[in-house]
Amino acid sequence: MSSMTTTGLLAGLLLAVAITTGGLVGFLLALVLGGLGLVVGAHADGRIDLGAVLGARRRG
Repeated sequence: MSSMTTTGLLAGLLLAVAITTGGLVGFLLALVLGGLGLVVGAHADGRIDLGAVLGARRRG
């Protein structure tokens, strides 16, 4: 695990496995939570700027 992106992806996938009980809904939830973990980890690494995507405004 060399980066926060990888850590975020794995954390999201592990949470999805812990929450779900299987089936199609569980699989889709695992994909969504894994993607969310990937995005948060990429933001922590500085690869993407969620502020620009979500429309956050800087003050000053």
